[in-house]
Amino acid sequence: MADRKRSSFSLALLAMAALAVLAIVAFAPEAARAQAMTYPQTTLEPKSEVARSIDEILDGIVIWVIVIFVLVEGALVVTVLRFRRRPGGPAAKPIHGNTALELGWTLAPAIILALIAVPTVKTIFANAKPTTGDITVRVIGHQWWWEFQYPGKGVLTANELHLPLGKTVALELESVDVIHSFWVPAFAGKKDLIPGRTNHLWFTPEATGTFSGQCAEFCGASHANMYFKVIVHTPEEFDAWVAQQKAPVPAPDSTSLAARGLEVYQKGQCVACHMIDGVSYGMLGPNLNKVALRQTIAGGMFPNDEKNMAAWIKNAPALKPGSLMMNMNLTDQDVEALVAFLRTRR
Repeated sequence: MADRKRSSFSLALLAMAALAVLAIVAFAPEAARAQAMTYPQTTLEPKSEVARSIDEILDGIVIWVIVIFVLVEGALVVTVLRFRRRPGGPAAKPIHGNTALELGWTLAPAIILALIAVPTVKTIFANAKPTTGDITVRVIGHQWWWEFQYPGKGVLTANELHLPLGKTVALELESVDVIHSFWVPAFAGKKDLIPGRTNHLWFTPEATGTFSGQCAEFCGASHANMYFKVIVHTPEEFDAWVAQQKAPVPAPDSTSLAARGLEVYQKGQCVACHMIDGVSYGMLGPNLNKVALRQTIAGGMFPNDEKNMAAWIKNAPALKPGSLMMNMNLTDQDVEALVAFLRTRR
């Protein structure tokens, strides 16, 4: 009698555990979507047709996983309850070599995989089709920041990709050093940037706002610090942004601290790596022409304010491991002047 009670108690626990796991699996997508509202990088809140097609595949896979779980756990519970060994019962019959069972558990996974693979492959090929788009942006990956060029519009910026709502964007993806990977979960899947090769990605933004992006391919010491923003405007706001980016910046007053900063910039090492007003001896660092208008600095690591900019100029490698921007051993006065000058670049 005691053995029978223990057996019944064990079966009850097993059934309760199965129901708990089933509840977790069944409600996981909804819980994940609720969490997606607060997590900045999620594929569960698609904002383009490309991202939605990927999300639909995920939804289908989740449904199949739930169905499989219910069937397998249901069969397990039925087997344990119905075919468990009882005192005085007959010996179990071997099923080795049962043709029907062998065919069943061979064909069932094959059918399930086919039902998942066919829409997945169709989506991959559909999203891989090249498109000219309404706007073309050349995306160049650097260790560890992003360069965005707008051919035909005369705009060059860094770490913030500005796009118009409802317009299909065609991205030309390149790298100047190592393999990077462009990923904005709200808009599309990951696409590698490979030195010596141009890859392509396209999507149509369906919502305005600011969305987080990230390099998704290990590319060096500060790979995890290679962020960027995608800022989607209304078409009118986007045109205004383009005009603002192209507008000339007045020279600072000759007696101002910003004028002293311009002198430090021109006579120091900054001009060797950064471009301002089309002047640069190299392009190792981001274009600083309109740097004061950007939300972040240092490849998306810090808010763009005077305190963070001063700390970055003072000793960038201390803030971002492996940064190519060297410690230039500037005095506090020179740093203050440089910050004042860069804050005028808007």
